[in-house]
Amino acid sequence: MEDEAIVALYWQRDQEAIRATRGKYGAYLRKIAWQILSDHEDSEECVNDTYLKAWNSMPTQRPAVLSTYLGKIVRGCAIDLFRHRHRQKRQASEYALSLEELSECLSGGDTTQEAVDLRLLGEAIDAYLRTLSLTARRAFVARYYYMDPVRAVAADQGLGLSQTKSILHRTRLGLRDHLRREGFSV
Repeated sequence: MEDEAIVALYWQRDQEAIRATRGKYGAYLRKIAWQILSDHEDSEECVNDTYLKAWNSMPTQRPAVLSTYLGKIVRGCAIDLFRHRHRQKRQASEYALSLEELSECLSGGDTTQEAVDLRLLGEAIDAYLRTLSLTARRAFVARYYYMDPVRAVAADQGLGLSQTKSILHRTRLGLRDHLRREGFSV
């Protein structure tokens, strides 16, 4: 079923929308949640919450790209659940590992004085990513947005593991330098 038809079902409040979404995007959503949570039950909980949030939000929003819209919902849900479940301890999930890798690029300050305007930061990161080669950009997004393991990123890009690690390392260093030039505290 095409995305436009699925969105129309949401707008009509037809429960077939959930079944169609599950059929077309269920595996995609579970993968995103799994990469962050590394737990099947928690991942399935986030996917189900995504269906509910999509159901509740569609009457007021009509997403242009359904997969991106759903991916953003499940990612936010999974990150929130990860933070809630691991407040006192860090678990070796792809989410924790990818955040650790990015820690050299971003400030971890919690004070109002150190808080970065997220919109400006997002624009600065977007601008930097547009300067990268397609391979480096795809590797960066796969690793740090979708939280794919480095081995999976390498396989998806048709690269060796050490080459992928090198690309990601150089990209993080470049991002750090770019953010410094843009005036962000790193």
